[in-house]
Amino acid sequence: MKVVKFGGSSVANAEQVLKIIAIVVADAERRIVVVSAPGKRHGGDIKVTDLLIALAKAVIAGSDHEGALQAVVERYAEIQRDLGLPGQVVAEVEADLRERIAKRGGNNLQFLDTMKAAGEDNSARVIAEAFRKQGHAARYVNPGEAGMLLSDEFGNAEVLPESYGKLAALRDVSDIVVFPGFFGSTRAGEVATFPRGGSDITGAILAAAVAADVYENFTDVDSVYAMDPRIMPGAPAIDRMTYREMRELSYAGFGVFHDEAIVPAVRAHIPINIRNTNRPEAPGTMVVPERKYEQAEVVGISSADGFCAIYIDKYMMNREVGFGRRLLQILEEEDISYEHTPSGIDNLSIILQSAELGSDKEKIVVARIAAELAPDNITVEHGMALLMVVGEGMHYAVGMAARATKALAEAGVNIEMINQGASEISMMFAVKEPDRKRAVHALGSEFFGRLGA
Repeated sequence: MKVVKFGGSSVANAEQVLKIIAIVVADAERRIVVVSAPGKRHGGDIKVTDLLIALAKAVIAGSDHEGALQAVVERYAEIQRDLGLPGQVVAEVEADLRERIAKRGGNNLQFLDTMKAAGEDNSARVIAEAFRKQGHAARYVNPGEAGMLLSDEFGNAEVLPESYGKLAALRDVSDIVVFPGFFGSTRAGEVATFPRGGSDITGAILAAAVAADVYENFTDVDSVYAMDPRIMPGAPAIDRMTYREMRELSYAGFGVFHDEAIVPAVRAHIPINIRNTNRPEAPGTMVVPERKYEQAEVVGISSADGFCAIYIDKYMMNREVGFGRRLLQILEEEDISYEHTPSGIDNLSIILQSAELGSDKEKIVVARIAAELAPDNITVEHGMALLMVVGEGMHYAVGMAARATKALAEAGVNIEMINQGASEISMMFAVKEPDRKRAVHALGSEFFGRLGA
Protein backbone atom coordinates (compact mmCIF):
# COMPACT_ATOMS: atom_id res chain seq x y z
CA MET A 1 0.00 0.00 0.00
CA LYS A 2 1.26 3.46 -0.91
CA VAL A 3 0.38 6.92 0.37
CA VAL A 4 0.99 9.46 -2.40
CA LYS A 5 1.39 13.19 -1.87
CA PHE A 6 1.27 15.83 -4.62
CA GLY A 7 2.56 19.34 -4.01
CA GLY A 8 1.25 22.68 -5.21
CA SER A 9 2.95 22.60 -8.63
CA SER A 10 1.37 19.19 -9.23
CA VAL A 11 -2.18 20.53 -8.76
CA ALA A 12 -1.70 24.00 -10.27
CA ASN A 13 -3.95 23.45 -13.31
CA ALA A 14 -6.09 20.89 -15.12
CA GLU A 15 -3.17 19.45 -17.07
CA GLN A 16 -1.36 18.65 -13.83
CA VAL A 17 -4.49 17.15 -12.26
CA LEU A 18 -4.82 14.77 -15.21
CA LYS A 19 -1.21 13.70 -14.63
CA ILE A 20 -2.07 12.95 -11.01
CA ILE A 21 -4.99 10.76 -12.03
CA ALA A 22 -2.83 8.86 -14.54
CA ILE A 23 -0.08 8.31 -11.95
CA VAL A 24 -2.46 7.06 -9.26
CA VAL A 25 -4.50 4.68 -11.41
CA ALA A 26 -1.32 3.24 -12.96
CA ASP A 27 -0.53 1.54 -9.65
CA ALA A 28 -3.30 -0.17 -7.66
CA GLU A 29 -1.20 0.18 -4.50
CA ARG A 30 -1.61 3.96 -4.60
CA ARG A 31 -4.70 4.13 -2.43
CA ILE A 32 -4.42 7.34 -0.41
CA VAL A 33 -3.75 10.60 -2.26
CA VAL A 34 -2.77 13.73 -0.32
CA VAL A 35 -3.04 17.01 -2.22
CA SER A 36 -1.86 20.56 -1.64
CA ALA A 37 -3.57 23.79 -2.67
CA PRO A 38 -2.96 24.84 -6.29
CA GLY A 39 0.49 26.37 -6.65
CA LYS A 40 2.00 28.64 -9.26
CA ARG A 41 1.09 27.97 -12.90
CA HIS A 42 4.06 30.03 -14.12
CA GLY A 43 6.88 32.16 -12.77
CA GLY A 44 4.90 35.30 -12.03
CA ASP A 45 1.84 33.54 -10.65
CA ILE A 46 0.47 33.60 -7.09
CA LYS A 47 -0.20 30.47 -5.04
CA VAL A 48 -3.78 29.89 -3.94
CA THR A 49 -2.61 29.80 -0.31
CA ASP A 50 -1.22 33.33 -0.70
CA LEU A 51 -4.51 34.46 -2.28
CA LEU A 52 -6.37 33.01 0.70
CA ILE A 53 -4.09 34.76 3.19
CA ALA A 54 -4.75 38.06 1.39
CA LEU A 55 -8.49 37.35 1.55
CA ALA A 56 -8.36 36.55 5.26
CA LYS A 57 -6.38 39.71 6.03
CA ALA A 58 -8.90 41.81 4.09
CA VAL A 59 -11.74 40.30 6.13
CA ILE A 60 -9.87 40.87 9.40
CA ALA A 61 -9.16 44.49 8.39
CA GLY A 62 -12.85 45.04 7.63
CA SER A 63 -12.09 46.16 4.07
CA ASP A 64 -13.85 45.17 0.87
CA HIS A 65 -12.83 41.58 0.21
CA GLU A 66 -15.06 40.59 -2.71
CA GLY A 67 -12.28 40.99 -5.26
CA ALA A 68 -9.92 38.86 -3.18
CA LEU A 69 -12.60 36.17 -2.84
CA GLN A 70 -13.28 36.08 -6.56
CA ALA A 71 -9.55 35.76 -7.28
CA VAL A 72 -9.55 32.49 -5.32
CA VAL A 73 -12.76 31.25 -6.92
CA GLU A 74 -11.41 31.93 -10.42
CA ARG A 75 -8.39 29.70 -9.83
CA TYR A 76 -10.67 26.75 -9.14
CA ALA A 77 -13.03 27.78 -11.94
CA GLU A 78 -10.18 27.56 -14.44
CA ILE A 79 -9.39 24.01 -13.32
CA GLN A 80 -13.09 23.09 -13.38
CA ARG A 81 -13.60 24.41 -16.91
CA ASP A 82 -10.49 22.79 -18.32
CA LEU A 83 -11.39 19.43 -16.77
CA GLY A 84 -14.97 19.66 -18.03
CA LEU A 85 -16.42 19.34 -14.54
CA PRO A 86 -19.94 20.63 -13.75
CA GLY A 87 -20.30 24.29 -12.76
CA GLN A 88 -21.68 23.17 -9.43
CA VAL A 89 -18.14 22.33 -8.39
CA VAL A 90 -17.12 26.01 -8.44
CA ALA A 91 -20.41 27.10 -6.89
CA GLU A 92 -19.57 24.84 -3.94
CA VAL A 93 -16.08 26.33 -3.65
CA GLU A 94 -17.49 29.85 -3.49
CA ALA A 95 -20.18 28.82 -1.01
CA ASP A 96 -17.53 27.19 1.17
CA LEU A 97 -15.41 30.36 1.25
CA ARG A 98 -18.38 32.55 2.10
CA GLU A 99 -19.44 30.18 4.87
CA ARG A 100 -15.96 30.25 6.40
CA ILE A 101 -16.05 34.05 6.43
CA ALA A 102 -19.59 34.15 7.83
CA LYS A 103 -18.62 31.84 10.71
CA ARG A 104 -15.56 33.86 11.66
CA GLY A 105 -15.01 33.93 15.40
CA GLY A 106 -13.00 36.27 17.57
CA ASN A 107 -9.67 34.45 17.22
CA ASN A 108 -7.87 35.90 14.20
CA LEU A 109 -5.20 33.18 14.19
CA GLN A 110 -7.86 30.47 14.09
CA PHE A 111 -9.73 32.33 11.34
CA LEU A 112 -6.52 32.60 9.32
CA ASP A 113 -6.05 28.83 9.66
CA THR A 114 -9.64 28.25 8.55
CA MET A 115 -9.12 30.33 5.43
CA LYS A 116 -5.70 28.88 4.57
CA ALA A 117 -7.08 25.34 4.91
CA ALA A 118 -9.69 26.13 2.25
CA GLY A 119 -6.94 25.82 -0.36
CA GLU A 120 -6.20 22.16 0.27
CA ASP A 121 -9.79 21.32 1.22
CA ASN A 122 -11.30 22.56 -2.04
CA SER A 123 -8.39 21.19 -4.04
CA ALA A 124 -9.18 17.71 -2.70
CA ARG A 125 -12.89 18.08 -3.46
CA VAL A 126 -12.21 19.16 -7.06
CA ILE A 127 -9.61 16.44 -7.65
CA ALA A 128 -11.91 13.74 -6.24
CA GLU A 129 -14.57 14.93 -8.68
CA ALA A 130 -12.01 14.74 -11.51
CA PHE A 131 -11.20 11.12 -10.60
CA ARG A 132 -14.88 10.24 -10.75
CA LYS A 133 -15.35 11.97 -14.11
CA GLN A 134 -12.54 9.80 -15.46
CA GLY A 135 -14.44 6.73 -14.26
CA HIS A 136 -12.48 5.93 -11.10
CA ALA A 137 -14.03 5.28 -7.70
CA ALA A 138 -12.67 8.04 -5.48
CA ARG A 139 -13.90 9.93 -2.46
CA TYR A 140 -12.95 13.14 -0.71
CA VAL A 141 -12.22 12.59 2.98
CA ASN A 142 -12.39 15.45 5.49
CA PRO A 143 -9.34 15.35 7.83
CA GLY A 144 -11.27 16.27 10.96
CA GLU A 145 -13.95 13.66 10.33
CA ALA A 146 -11.30 11.02 9.58
CA GLY A 147 -9.56 11.64 12.90
CA MET A 148 -6.71 14.05 12.09
CA LEU A 149 -6.73 15.66 15.53
CA LEU A 150 -4.34 18.54 16.13
CA SER A 151 -3.30 20.76 18.99
CA ASP A 152 -4.87 24.21 19.12
CA GLU A 153 -1.62 26.05 18.33
CA PHE A 154 -3.06 27.74 15.27
CA GLY A 155 -0.58 28.06 12.43
CA ASN A 156 1.85 25.76 14.22
CA ALA A 157 -0.29 22.79 15.24
CA GLU A 158 1.00 19.29 16.01
CA VAL A 159 -0.77 15.99 15.50
CA LEU A 160 -2.21 14.40 18.65
CA PRO A 161 -1.17 10.78 19.32
CA GLU A 162 -4.74 9.41 19.18
CA SER A 163 -4.96 10.47 15.54
CA TYR A 164 -2.97 7.48 14.34
CA GLY A 165 -5.45 4.91 15.61
CA LYS A 166 -8.38 6.78 14.08
CA LEU A 167 -6.70 7.34 10.72
CA ALA A 168 -5.71 3.68 10.45
CA ALA A 169 -9.29 2.96 9.32
CA LEU A 170 -8.47 4.57 5.96
CA ARG A 171 -6.54 1.43 5.10
CA ASP A 172 -9.84 -0.44 4.69
CA VAL A 173 -11.46 2.08 2.31
CA SER A 174 -11.88 0.44 -1.09
CA ASP A 175 -12.13 3.70 -3.08
CA ILE A 176 -9.20 5.96 -3.83
CA VAL A 177 -9.03 8.36 -0.88
CA VAL A 178 -8.37 12.00 -1.78
CA PHE A 179 -7.21 13.68 1.42
CA PRO A 180 -6.43 17.40 1.78
CA GLY A 181 -3.06 18.15 3.30
CA PHE A 182 -1.96 20.89 5.70
CA PHE A 183 -4.79 20.90 8.24
CA GLY A 184 -6.85 18.96 10.73
CA SER A 185 -9.26 19.64 13.56
CA THR A 186 -8.78 20.43 17.23
CA ARG A 187 -10.69 18.55 19.91
CA ALA A 188 -13.04 21.54 19.98
CA GLY A 189 -13.78 21.04 16.28
CA GLU A 190 -11.86 24.08 15.03
CA VAL A 191 -9.65 24.01 11.95
CA ALA A 192 -5.92 24.19 12.66
CA THR A 193 -2.98 24.03 10.27
CA PHE A 194 0.50 22.58 10.41
CA PRO A 195 3.53 24.86 10.01
CA ARG A 196 5.82 24.91 6.97
CA GLY A 197 5.69 21.70 4.89
CA GLY A 198 2.14 21.04 6.08
CA SER A 199 1.01 18.74 3.27
CA ASP A 200 4.21 16.72 3.59
CA ILE A 201 3.41 16.31 7.28
CA THR A 202 -0.11 15.08 6.46
CA GLY A 203 1.27 12.51 4.04
CA ALA A 204 3.83 11.27 6.54
CA ILE A 205 1.19 10.96 9.28
CA LEU A 206 -1.12 8.99 7.02
CA ALA A 207 1.71 6.73 5.85
CA ALA A 208 2.52 5.93 9.48
CA ALA A 209 -1.14 5.50 10.47
CA VAL A 210 -1.97 2.98 7.74
CA ALA A 211 1.45 1.31 7.89
CA ALA A 212 2.11 2.06 4.22
CA ASP A 213 4.85 0.20 2.40
CA VAL A 214 6.06 3.44 0.78
CA TYR A 215 5.33 7.15 1.13
CA GLU A 216 5.62 8.64 -2.36
CA ASN A 217 6.20 12.39 -2.43
CA PHE A 218 5.63 13.81 -5.91
CA THR A 219 7.12 17.19 -6.71
CA ASP A 220 8.60 18.92 -9.78
CA VAL A 221 12.12 17.42 -9.88
CA ASP A 222 13.27 13.95 -10.94
CA SER A 223 15.13 13.26 -7.72
CA VAL A 224 17.28 14.71 -4.99
CA TYR A 225 20.66 15.74 -6.35
CA ALA A 226 24.06 15.43 -4.72
CA MET A 227 24.46 19.20 -5.02
CA ASP A 228 22.33 22.12 -6.09
CA PRO A 229 22.28 21.81 -9.92
CA ARG A 230 21.96 25.60 -10.15
CA ILE A 231 25.41 25.88 -8.62
CA MET A 232 26.93 22.65 -9.93
CA PRO A 233 25.50 21.72 -13.34
CA GLY A 234 25.54 17.99 -13.95
CA ALA A 235 25.31 17.14 -10.25
CA PRO A 236 24.50 13.42 -9.98
CA ALA A 237 21.10 12.24 -8.81
CA ILE A 238 20.94 10.38 -5.52
CA ASP A 239 19.31 6.97 -5.92
CA ARG A 240 19.18 6.07 -2.23
CA MET A 241 19.96 7.95 0.93
CA THR A 242 19.30 7.37 4.60
CA TYR A 243 17.12 9.41 6.92
CA ARG A 244 20.29 10.49 8.73
CA GLU A 245 21.90 11.71 5.51
CA MET A 246 18.78 13.65 4.57
CA ARG A 247 18.67 15.27 8.00
CA GLU A 248 22.37 16.18 8.03
CA LEU A 249 22.14 17.74 4.57
CA SER A 250 19.13 19.78 5.64
CA TYR A 251 21.37 21.84 7.94
CA ALA A 252 22.26 23.97 4.94
CA GLY A 253 19.07 24.26 2.95
CA PHE A 254 19.24 20.85 1.24
CA GLY A 255 16.17 18.89 0.29
CA VAL A 256 13.16 18.93 -1.96
CA PHE A 257 10.78 19.22 0.98
CA HIS A 258 10.98 20.38 4.55
CA ASP A 259 12.92 17.64 6.34
CA GLU A 260 10.99 17.91 9.63
CA ALA A 261 7.79 17.15 7.73
CA ILE A 262 8.76 13.52 7.20
CA VAL A 263 9.28 12.73 10.91
CA PRO A 264 6.13 10.53 11.31
CA ALA A 265 7.21 8.34 8.39
CA VAL A 266 10.79 8.22 9.66
CA ARG A 267 9.68 7.08 13.11
CA ALA A 268 7.57 4.35 11.52
CA HIS A 269 10.55 3.30 9.33
CA ILE A 270 8.55 3.82 6.14
CA PRO A 271 10.66 4.41 3.00
CA ILE A 272 10.06 7.75 1.28
CA ASN A 273 10.23 7.96 -2.51
CA ILE A 274 10.71 11.45 -3.98
CA ARG A 275 9.29 11.46 -7.53
CA ASN A 276 8.49 13.88 -10.38
CA THR A 277 4.85 14.40 -11.36
CA ASN A 278 6.00 15.50 -14.82
CA ARG A 279 8.24 12.45 -15.32
CA PRO A 280 6.65 9.62 -13.36
CA GLU A 281 8.77 7.07 -15.19
CA ALA A 282 11.85 8.38 -13.37
CA PRO A 283 12.56 6.23 -10.28
CA GLY A 284 13.33 9.21 -8.09
CA THR A 285 15.20 9.09 -4.79
CA MET A 286 14.50 6.59 -2.03
CA VAL A 287 15.01 7.80 1.55
CA VAL A 288 15.42 4.70 3.71
CA PRO A 289 16.42 3.74 7.28
CA GLU A 290 19.65 2.03 6.13
CA ARG A 291 21.52 1.45 2.89
CA LYS A 292 24.67 -0.20 1.61
CA TYR A 293 27.54 2.20 1.07
CA GLU A 294 31.20 2.26 0.14
CA GLN A 295 33.92 3.42 2.49
CA ALA A 296 34.71 7.14 2.02
CA GLU A 297 31.54 7.61 -0.06
CA VAL A 298 29.96 11.08 0.01
CA VAL A 299 26.25 11.18 -0.83
CA GLY A 300 25.74 14.92 -1.02
CA ILE A 301 27.05 18.42 -0.45
CA SER A 302 24.65 21.15 0.61
CA SER A 303 25.19 24.86 1.08
CA ALA A 304 23.26 27.92 2.15
CA ASP A 305 23.86 31.59 2.90
CA GLY A 306 22.36 33.57 5.76
CA PHE A 307 24.30 32.40 8.80
CA CYS A 308 26.21 34.21 11.51
CA ALA A 309 28.51 33.26 14.35
CA ILE A 310 28.88 34.45 17.92
CA TYR A 311 32.53 34.07 19.04
CA ILE A 312 33.14 34.07 22.80
CA ASP A 313 36.61 34.07 24.40
CA LYS A 314 37.34 33.62 28.08
CA TYR A 315 40.59 32.53 29.66
CA MET A 316 40.14 29.29 31.68
CA MET A 317 36.68 28.74 30.19
CA ASN A 318 37.26 24.99 30.37
CA ARG A 319 37.46 25.16 34.20
CA GLU A 320 34.23 27.12 34.56
CA VAL A 321 31.54 24.53 35.26
CA GLY A 322 28.23 25.28 33.54
CA PHE A 323 29.55 27.93 31.14
CA GLY A 324 28.13 26.26 28.03
CA ARG A 325 24.82 25.50 29.70
CA ARG A 326 24.36 29.11 30.81
CA LEU A 327 25.21 30.38 27.33
CA LEU A 328 22.67 28.09 25.69
CA GLN A 329 20.14 29.03 28.36
CA ILE A 330 20.46 32.68 27.31
CA LEU A 331 19.65 31.67 23.71
CA GLU A 332 16.73 29.55 24.90
CA GLU A 333 15.27 32.37 26.97
CA GLU A 334 15.56 34.69 23.96
CA ASP A 335 13.80 32.07 21.80
CA ILE A 336 16.82 31.52 19.53
CA SER A 337 17.76 28.16 18.03
CA TYR A 338 21.30 27.36 16.91
CA GLU A 339 22.95 25.08 14.35
CA HIS A 340 26.45 24.26 15.66
CA THR A 341 28.65 24.95 18.68
CA PRO A 342 32.34 24.40 17.85
CA SER A 343 34.57 25.02 20.86
CA GLY A 344 38.16 25.24 22.07
CA ILE A 345 39.76 25.28 25.49
CA ASP A 346 39.21 29.02 26.01
CA ASN A 347 36.65 29.84 23.33
CA LEU A 348 33.27 28.79 22.10
CA SER A 349 31.35 29.60 18.93
CA ILE A 350 27.64 29.50 18.23
CA ILE A 351 26.50 29.29 14.61
CA LEU A 352 22.92 30.31 13.93
CA GLN A 353 20.78 31.68 11.15
CA SER A 354 21.12 35.46 10.85
CA ALA A 355 17.33 35.72 10.76
CA GLU A 356 17.32 34.50 14.37
CA LEU A 357 19.51 37.41 15.42
CA GLY A 358 18.03 40.70 14.24
CA SER A 359 19.78 43.92 15.27
CA ASP A 360 17.69 44.45 18.42
CA LYS A 361 17.94 40.80 19.44
CA GLU A 362 21.69 40.83 18.84
CA LYS A 363 22.15 43.76 21.25
CA ILE A 364 20.12 41.97 23.93
CA VAL A 365 22.00 38.68 23.54
CA VAL A 366 25.44 40.29 23.54
CA ALA A 367 24.56 42.38 26.59
CA ARG A 368 23.29 39.32 28.46
CA ILE A 369 26.38 37.26 27.61
CA ALA A 370 28.62 40.10 28.77
CA ALA A 371 26.70 40.58 32.03
CA GLU A 372 26.05 36.94 32.93
CA LEU A 373 29.18 35.16 31.65
CA ALA A 374 31.81 37.94 31.86
CA PRO A 375 33.81 36.83 28.80
CA ASP A 376 37.06 38.47 27.73
CA ASN A 377 35.70 39.12 24.26
CA ILE A 378 32.47 38.74 22.26
CA THR A 379 32.31 39.07 18.48
CA VAL A 380 29.35 38.60 16.17
CA GLU A 381 30.12 37.95 12.52
CA HIS A 382 27.45 37.93 9.81
CA GLY A 383 27.62 37.04 6.12
CA MET A 384 28.58 33.41 6.54
CA ALA A 385 27.63 30.39 4.43
CA LEU A 386 27.53 26.80 5.64
CA LEU A 387 28.54 23.78 3.60
CA MET A 388 27.75 20.24 4.68
CA VAL A 389 29.61 17.23 3.26
CA VAL A 390 27.53 14.17 4.14
CA GLY A 391 27.65 10.41 3.69
CA GLU A 392 27.25 7.26 5.76
CA GLY A 393 30.49 6.07 4.12
CA MET A 394 32.44 8.85 5.84
CA HIS A 395 32.13 7.01 9.16
CA TYR A 396 35.64 5.87 10.18
CA ALA A 397 36.98 6.77 6.72
CA VAL A 398 40.55 8.10 6.86
CA GLY A 399 41.51 11.36 5.15
CA MET A 400 38.07 12.82 4.40
CA ALA A 401 38.77 16.13 6.14
CA ALA A 402 42.17 16.34 4.48
CA ARG A 403 40.63 15.94 1.02
CA ALA A 404 38.02 18.61 1.73
CA THR A 405 40.37 21.19 3.23
CA LYS A 406 42.96 20.63 0.47
CA ALA A 407 40.27 21.20 -2.20
CA LEU A 408 39.13 24.41 -0.52
CA ALA A 409 42.69 25.65 -0.08
CA GLU A 410 43.52 25.03 -3.75
CA ALA A 411 40.38 27.00 -4.70
CA GLY A 412 41.52 29.91 -2.54
CA VAL A 413 38.62 29.55 -0.09
CA ASN A 414 39.36 30.48 3.51
CA ILE A 415 37.65 28.24 6.08
CA GLU A 416 36.15 30.28 8.88
CA MET A 417 35.15 27.25 10.89
CA ILE A 418 35.04 23.45 10.63
CA ASN A 419 33.02 21.00 12.67
CA GLN A 420 32.50 17.26 12.37
CA GLY A 421 29.19 15.83 13.54
CA ALA A 422 29.18 13.42 16.46
CA SER A 423 27.86 10.71 14.13
CA GLU A 424 30.94 11.14 11.90
CA ILE A 425 28.78 11.07 8.78
CA SER A 426 29.08 14.80 8.15
CA MET A 427 31.54 17.67 8.07
CA MET A 428 30.48 21.31 8.33
CA PHE A 429 32.50 24.15 6.83
CA ALA A 430 31.73 27.82 7.35
CA VAL A 431 32.99 30.25 4.72
CA LYS A 432 32.28 33.84 3.71
CA GLU A 433 29.13 34.15 1.63
CA PRO A 434 31.00 35.43 -1.48
CA ASP A 435 33.10 32.21 -1.40
CA ARG A 436 30.11 29.85 -1.21
CA LYS A 437 29.78 28.87 -4.89
CA ARG A 438 33.53 28.51 -5.32
CA ALA A 439 33.61 26.27 -2.26
CA VAL A 440 30.78 24.09 -3.59
CA HIS A 441 32.60 23.69 -6.91
CA ALA A 442 35.83 22.75 -5.12
CA LEU A 443 34.19 20.15 -2.89
CA GLY A 444 32.00 18.82 -5.69
CA SER A 445 34.98 18.35 -7.98
CA GLU A 446 36.91 16.61 -5.22
CA PHE A 447 34.23 14.10 -4.28
CA PHE A 448 32.24 13.72 -7.53
CA GLY A 449 34.69 14.71 -10.28
CA ARG A 450 34.53 17.62 -12.70
CA LEU A 451 30.82 18.09 -13.44
CA GLY A 452 30.38 21.50 -15.00
CA ALA A 453 31.30 25.13 -14.91
